[in-house]
Amino acid sequence: MDTVLRGIHVIDGSGGPSYRADVALVGGRIAEIHRESDGGPRPGAARVVAADGLALSPGFIDMHAHSDLALLRDPGHEAKVAQGVTLEVLGQDGLSYAPVDDRTLAEVRAQITGWNGGAPGDTSLDFNWRTVGAYLDRLDHGFDGRGIAVNAAYLVPQGTVRMLAVGWDDREATADELAWMKQLVAEGLEQGAVGLSSGLTYTPGMYASDAELTELCRVVARYDGYYCPHHRSYGAGALQAYEEMVALTREAGCALHLAHATMNFGVNKGRAPELLSLLDGALDAGADITLDTYPYTPGCTTLVAMLPSWASEGGPEAILARLKDEATAERIRHVMEVEGADGCHGVPIEWDTIEISGVSDPGLAGCVGKTLARSAAERGEEPWVTARRLLIDDRLGSTILQHVGHEDNVRQIMRHRVHTGGSDGILQGHKPHPRAYGTFPQYLGRYVRELGVLSLEECVAHLTARAAARLRLPDRGLVREGYRADLVLFDPDTVAAGSTFDAPRTLPTGIPHVLIDGRFVIEDGRRTDVLAGRAVRRTAGRG
Repeated sequence: MDTVLRGIHVIDGSGGPSYRADVALVGGRIAEIHRESDGGPRPGAARVVAADGLALSPGFIDMHAHSDLALLRDPGHEAKVAQGVTLEVLGQDGLSYAPVDDRTLAEVRAQITGWNGGAPGDTSLDFNWRTVGAYLDRLDHGFDGRGIAVNAAYLVPQGTVRMLAVGWDDREATADELAWMKQLVAEGLEQGAVGLSSGLTYTPGMYASDAELTELCRVVARYDGYYCPHHRSYGAGALQAYEEMVALTREAGCALHLAHATMNFGVNKGRAPELLSLLDGALDAGADITLDTYPYTPGCTTLVAMLPSWASEGGPEAILARLKDEATAERIRHVMEVEGADGCHGVPIEWDTIEISGVSDPGLAGCVGKTLARSAAERGEEPWVTARRLLIDDRLGSTILQHVGHEDNVRQIMRHRVHTGGSDGILQGHKPHPRAYGTFPQYLGRYVRELGVLSLEECVAHLTARAAARLRLPDRGLVREGYRADLVLFDPDTVAAGSTFDAPRTLPTGIPHVLIDGRFVIEDGRRTDVLAGRAVRRTAGRG
């Protein structure tokens, strides 16, 4: 045996009762589980780790991550490793960096600078891939061929695919363009992607019709992948948007995973039961549905995402040109403040809920941590004037926290039988959302130990086995003999998120050991230099 974890409290990910055992690891897998009740000789090994008082669970799976570039820039990646995350799902919200050509790579880099950095002109990273397969190979290579901090799976981003095949126009795809998009999705799945994502409040993905999305989902279904939409509204049209995604995937015969499945804004206070009733009805009728959430009420995105979709047609340079034109800017303001822009989920924007969390230009850092209403008051101007100036001066690179969630909705949705955990963690910015550093210990500390919303065994199942099942991973997500040794040892009595809105980059407490492939990536609470992560490719299925 390589390592034995001695006398631990095993929470195996199944949701069943925990038990005490010794767990022996060999060659990156769980070789033996010797329960305390088994009797007989206990396994020995070259290394024995005494773990009395600690719980052992499968590694946590972040079903909604924005570490697409962070994994290639930061070998430590403590934001996730220290939480016990051993696998992240990238390519979210329909916007990422493969498949691309030179034109679309520059465009997508500009569009999601606020999420990931990597703006055009940033030479800190060599974007030496263009296909999904080449990106996954780049993750495998990681740092000098040694790998990356955690494992990573990838979703083909539908918005990027549309950008490549159709461009930025708000129109239906031609038959040839649709055929090209279907080919790109198929190629991405063949090269290892686990499914397809969309960002249906982000351009240009939001310009796709249901018919177009259904055709792409038919491709995903052929490969036994899943569709992960950030759907068309989390505000005024939230329930209709959920219904749309359920119906669309049922028509396509495709599995559905609902990204950051929240019910936000004043119009949705107390309406979580309506969403859950919709999902229960579909599940009982045979639909294959899962969802993820983060255990916080505010959301996080880019400031430019708040604009109406027509103002974003044509891409970043076209957006900036419209903002600089007085008449067009006034029209944008009216839609946002009076009518409710589709970028703000059909709800008139409330500037006192929009807090600037990060800027691309360090010279603009003085507005970080303030709402746009406060910044405007300090300048003696209307909030739109402040917002418009920031969008232009920061070249659309500003990120925001949007304080529009409801705690009761958060708690009810996380209890659901198909719930999984997803941080939606944006690691960029001076003051990122604390969910980037705290999601998983927040579940275990606040919502299990302090509030009792979930039992410990049930919560671990949400964060591990349920996510692994959605990803069709046959040997992850459970503490079982033969399974991969991606494991977390934590103290149920002390585990807690250290990150707060005031100090969002504070690491968690109560997670002393994390293993990936049987190797310690966190040991005695400290990050080692081990890079055991690799790309996790789609398990071969239909095609």
